[in-house]
Amino acid sequence: GIKWMSSLEAKFEDAKDKKPTAEKLERLRREKINRFRNQHRINVQGTDLPDPIATFGQLQEEYKVHPKIMENIQAAGFHVPTPIQMQAIPTMLHGRELLASAPTGSGKTLAFCIPLLTHLKQPRNKGFRALIISPTRELASQTHRELVKLAEGTGFRIHMIHKAAEAAKKFGPKSSKKF
Repeated sequence: GIKWMSSLEAKFEDAKDKKPTAEKLERLRREKINRFRNQHRINVQGTDLPDPIATFGQLQEEYKVHPKIMENIQAAGFHVPTPIQMQAIPTMLHGRELLASAPTGSGKTLAFCIPLLTHLKQPRNKGFRALIISPTRELASQTHRELVKLAEGTGFRIHMIHKAAEAAKKFGPKSSKKF
């Protein structure tokens, strides 16, 4: 229906609406994030999800990603995150589980490699600290290549194991028992 009021009441009503409440600010923030996700065709499910990032610079500002990793991202020619990276990286940096789907060439490898190296913080002589299992040798090679580029200068050692016999020779007989 139509709401009739005098101009004095309208001014009072406007003044009342201009005072932002915490609820209103939060609603506006949520709407802005939802518009951003829709604009980039990011579909999410779940509760209490972290906000997506719009730039790689936010990783260093908000998540304290190692400066050398940030330098390697820029050196590799990545300037703006892809939609999968915008949402997956913050989700994983918050320690959340993630099931993501995106087309080939959309940046999924970088989307999980950045949080992986960030969670490891720094190299340690404690053997294998992270394991990535790939369904094909080609995908394993691609992941290995990207991780080597991303971790350059950080001290992390990146290995690709595709045959157990070769792994025993390369890392020693005790390593196959230990890992």
